[in-house]
Amino acid sequence: MPSVSCPICLQPVLEENINKHLDSGCSIHVAPQGEPSSRPKNTALKKLAPIFSQTRDKHTSTLADDPLVPPSMTQDTPTTSKKRKFQVSSVSSKRFKDTPSNFKSSVPLAERLRPKCLDEFFGQKHLTGPESLLMSMLDSGIIGSLILWGPPGCGKTTLARLLARHVDCNFRELSATSSGTNDVRTVLEEAKATLSLTGRKTILFLDEVHRFNKAQQDVFLPCIEQGQIQMIGATTENPSFRLTGALLSRCRVLVLERLTDDDIRGIISSAVERVLASSPRDCEQPETERAASPPVGTEPMTSQNSLSRSQSQSSQAPMSCNGPPLPYAQLTDRVISSIVSLSMGDARTALSLLELVLASKPDRDEHALLASLRRSVSASYDRVGESHYDMISALHKSIRGSQGSAAMYWLARMLTGGEDPLYIARRLVVCASEDIGLADAHALPLAMAALQACQVIGMPECRINLAHCVGYLSEAPKCTRAYEAYNRAEVAAKLDPTMPVPMVARNAPTALMKELGYAEGYNYNPSFRHPVHNEFLPIAFRGDNFLKEVGDLSDKVWDEQELLRWEQEENGGRLWKGRSSA
Repeated sequence: MPSVSCPICLQPVLEENINKHLDSGCSIHVAPQGEPSSRPKNTALKKLAPIFSQTRDKHTSTLADDPLVPPSMTQDTPTTSKKRKFQVSSVSSKRFKDTPSNFKSSVPLAERLRPKCLDEFFGQKHLTGPESLLMSMLDSGIIGSLILWGPPGCGKTTLARLLARHVDCNFRELSATSSGTNDVRTVLEEAKATLSLTGRKTILFLDEVHRFNKAQQDVFLPCIEQGQIQMIGATTENPSFRLTGALLSRCRVLVLERLTDDDIRGIISSAVERVLASSPRDCEQPETERAASPPVGTEPMTSQNSLSRSQSQSSQAPMSCNGPPLPYAQLTDRVISSIVSLSMGDARTALSLLELVLASKPDRDEHALLASLRRSVSASYDRVGESHYDMISALHKSIRGSQGSAAMYWLARMLTGGEDPLYIARRLVVCASEDIGLADAHALPLAMAALQACQVIGMPECRINLAHCVGYLSEAPKCTRAYEAYNRAEVAAKLDPTMPVPMVARNAPTALMKELGYAEGYNYNPSFRHPVHNEFLPIAFRGDNFLKEVGDLSDKVWDEQELLRWEQEENGGRLWKGRSSA
């Protein structure tokens, strides 16, 4: 039987075995050399089509192996188009070879230096301490579903990752800012399948969980309740207001506090140590190898690496907060203190500022560097967040406590943070009636005038009108008789909303109503030269005194400890003049 030439390996193969030969990858059914071939001897071998070629262009193979290169650049290039081939081959293969490391080196310092274990975690000792309930749960291998509530940069994401690593569970991470219910359902189905096949649990970390609406939050309920998944949600908003009651009942809320100055200093010192520890290894590597895999905590630029070498050899290195010399001449104690102050308990902000300092020139003027750091930090005031309500509450309570200085401070904090002055003015109108009330009849008109001034003038001039009103209300005498009287009357009104108006107090505009007894027995007070009596309250509340008399202190509390504290802190140690009358 004649043989044919295999189009791939060019070896002679019998015609009946050609398909088997191709299926085996050209390894079997090769005909002996003496077998006749069906190809004429005088016919030259034709050039194989590109589809049968086992060799690829070196550059094309490099692109195809790189997962970060778009698929359009990894397709085979037709050899017939010289122009197309020139365009692809003209791209530097080194550029795409280094693409993964370029992405890695662009990660901020705060992300690269995340703790890898709980021992490296700073702050939140009430949660990570050896005697804490969370650590006891970790020892048992079960943490359940948690809601981590705290300000930005306090360690919510890092703590969630460390918890998942400690209990050896599958870890999936989503962000409510970029994910939806379809992404969540995919993770939930995967978690259920993994649990049923391998018995291994899954922890889903959902960052910014408060961004999900009520319908989206309900997706988690059955899986959490049945134990098919453990969810850790992170939020900067109050869970009581932003999360559903059903989800809160299935999760434990852990409150993370803002980091202290000592915590921030520890984070900065640890970050500098990790940068220095990786610098020698970075200096020993060749340039191309450093570009492919930069050490954690070092800058990818060659100039920064050379700067680290030159600084490490300097004999004029400053002293750090803990004593050891630092090779960064610009990182002085004053700069570190400024970073701690400007970060305001936010570790991410502190590390970002540290990254700016390390990237600056070592001979840069300290005052110019500090000024640049201050300009790079903006005030953290959220007009719709937790601080919005906390500061207006502090302002109101300062006025109620006649603390004019504190009230002025919180007023300035809110206005400089960008708060709407009309919002503050409306609260001052409420404060004028709630806290000053009957003690000063001028308080409410002044507050209304301040509100009108804010509407007509606006910022920044209306800050003066607000300061005028805040100062007056703080120094005005306080009286809550009207406010408390309404609260007592409201409770009585809700007991029985169907109680009829007494006949003597009813309106009688027609003769029929007068015949029915409306307003019968009513004494018109201005008609008398002396006081007269009328029954205006329903029978059930006759004799009740909702508006207390002036000087009635029957429902007030006497706390000797608090009085002594006030005398020491605010009265200069002198006795309160009202002690004798009390």
